[in-house]
Amino acid sequence: MTSPGRAAITAKHLRTDRWWLQPAVTFTGLFLFVVYSTWRAFADTDYYAAPYVSPFYSPCLADNCRDMRNGPNFDLLGSWWGLSPALLILIFPLGFRLTCYYYRKAYYRAFWASPPACAVSEPHAKYSGETRFPLIMQNMHRYFFYAAVPVAGILTYDTVLAFRDDSYEFGHMGLGTLVFLVNIVLIWAYTLSCHSCRHLIGGKLRHFSKHPVRYRMWTWVGKLNERHMQLAWASLISVAAADFYVYLLASGAFSDPVLF
Repeated sequence: MTSPGRAAITAKHLRTDRWWLQPAVTFTGLFLFVVYSTWRAFADTDYYAAPYVSPFYSPCLADNCRDMRNGPNFDLLGSWWGLSPALLILIFPLGFRLTCYYYRKAYYRAFWASPPACAVSEPHAKYSGETRFPLIMQNMHRYFFYAAVPVAGILTYDTVLAFRDDSYEFGHMGLGTLVFLVNIVLIWAYTLSCHSCRHLIGGKLRHFSKHPVRYRMWTWVGKLNERHMQLAWASLISVAAADFYVYLLASGAFSDPVLF
């Protein structure tokens, strides 16, 4: 498309590389996660195998949850909730990811072709950005960050409980413990690398010299922020892997190998 002030080039783009490959891979990865997480969220089964609880079901906010000894059972909603308890909690971490600056770029390009890639025109005749409903709701990202932090804290508690055996005795470690450890490290790294976290720590400071501690924390978060894309994907894979591992144990596919 040509317009005044632009070169009179009729081609949609002049790129000769495989520009479509990255959005195609992104589409495939996100689509597979959506399908898997939807299945597991509505399954309402095979999410607890002592001492492990699936991160999709933690914390459990209804009384229709499995009895998890010393686990994240918080019967806040009583017995009126009859659907899967995962639907009560997943809205917060999923909302955090859906409004994430990196994920916006990823699924805008992969699913909506807006635009599909750099220097490739988009098929949409109009562009309103995030100024209208529903995309204006993306501005809630900072509030989802506030909700994601306590959820990550509860998943940390679940990881501590993973150092028990199936008789709830501490001082033990299974393969699942390693899976949970890797997952919680990546969850925290992704959460703290968030742009909202960086702004919260030091974004409003006028004089870094007057706030040396916050400045140091701001630089640490800034280093994590440089790897925000990689952490977004790594934590997405790790949380699905942790859930799938618990599913395999709870469904009786195999027993958790004991390390000590």
